[in-house]
Amino acid sequence: MNPSFIKLPISFSIEKLQKELAICETDLWTPHFNTNRFKGNWTSVSLRSQSGLINDITSFANKAYKNTDLLDRCPYFKEIMDWFQCEKEAVRLLRLGPQSEIKEHVDNDTSYEDGFFRIHIPIITNSEVFFYMDKKRVPMKMGESWYANFQLPHSVENKSNEPRIHLTLDCIRNDWSDKLFTEMGFDVQHSNEKVQYSDEVKQKIIAELSRNPSEVNARIIADLLAQ
Repeated sequence: MNPSFIKLPISFSIEKLQKELAICETDLWTPHFNTNRFKGNWTSVSLRSQSGLINDITSFANKAYKNTDLLDRCPYFKEIMDWFQCEKEAVRLLRLGPQSEIKEHVDNDTSYEDGFFRIHIPIITNSEVFFYMDKKRVPMKMGESWYANFQLPHSVENKSNEPRIHLTLDCIRNDWSDKLFTEMGFDVQHSNEKVQYSDEVKQKIIAELSRNPSEVNARIIADLLAQ
């Protein structure tokens, strides 16, 4: 089985990341739309969104995305995006405020096995930020790049007195990423197979799908129940 999270063999300049973050601080940060998922302050600003607007922070798979005007002012963020030689969907800055918490939840269709991978690059963080993936703490440090299977239960606690801010990129799997993940020890052939989930994880996924009823989600729920 492939790891639930892994650090990529690339790091980025903390100084340049924080310099461009300062540019973004002048723009509107939008509260996260899933208000039941967090306590405290969880906001975002988009560098790439479905509408091309900075305050459009939604992230849905298999949709068309456009660069926002903010990205034009952030050449280093654009350089980071270009390092990943694949199609990108949402690209955002995610800020978890001091003494705030993202409750444990799952995000559907957000694993490499689904043909999708989300990358987190911490810009501001510290030892009092606790990021858990599948009950294991992910030791993210500023400037590093991390992949995680967000279809597994995950949560974040910021117990510090400063915000935690990550750059996140939603990427579409391709031959380039298969080569990268193979070099990191992934079995990309295995990742094409249907993933088997525990009953607890299945119930979390079904609960998330049920919040957005659709024909596609109904088929996914039926498939999960049949496993």
